[in-house]
Amino acid sequence: MTPQHRRILISIGLCLLLAACGDGIDWQTKGIAGLMPPLHFTLTEDSGKPVQAQDFHGHITLMYFGYTHCPDICPTTLAKLKAAITRLPESAAQNVRVLFVTVDPKRDGLERLRAYTAAFGPQFVGLRGSDAELTQLTKRYRITYGYGKPDASGDYEVSHSSAVFVFDRSGKARLMVRDSDGVDALAADLELLESKA
Repeated sequence: MTPQHRRILISIGLCLLLAACGDGIDWQTKGIAGLMPPLHFTLTEDSGKPVQAQDFHGHITLMYFGYTHCPDICPTTLAKLKAAITRLPESAAQNVRVLFVTVDPKRDGLERLRAYTAAFGPQFVGLRGSDAELTQLTKRYRITYGYGKPDASGDYEVSHSSAVFVFDRSGKARLMVRDSDGVDALAADLELLESKA
């Protein structure tokens, strides 16, 4: 076999591999079927109740990592998610859950987390975990975060990823919502995903 034939076969193999990772649907946001692991965690809900990923099976579940003291990115992202959910038919909107996982559990106590998520609607659930639980979950989804230097009053910023992961009713990762994805695109993809459940 010549080097040229070998390169062609490798190229074909890579194309087949990439095609196998997708689900054949022309999503408006980013399709990630087969590229990320299914939903899996053990954390504490903002009500104080321990929860696991399977407690959200049966719902289209969106997961976002942030913190309640975030000055702009988190509220903007959650407002976008809320706007997309309100554009869905009522039956579909009722089947959506947004999991807001704090990467700042030191400041985000359950009461503060509950008040923060409640402002966006009943589909929003605040989650927090121990350092070990948070580390395990962020590694699972390749999320990075870091803490800035505290100011004179002890306040600090937290750098974190802005991606939103979307899981189908069985907990399989299907979509990633980026900053550049608009409300209409997200709403269309959520409705399409709900219709395929």
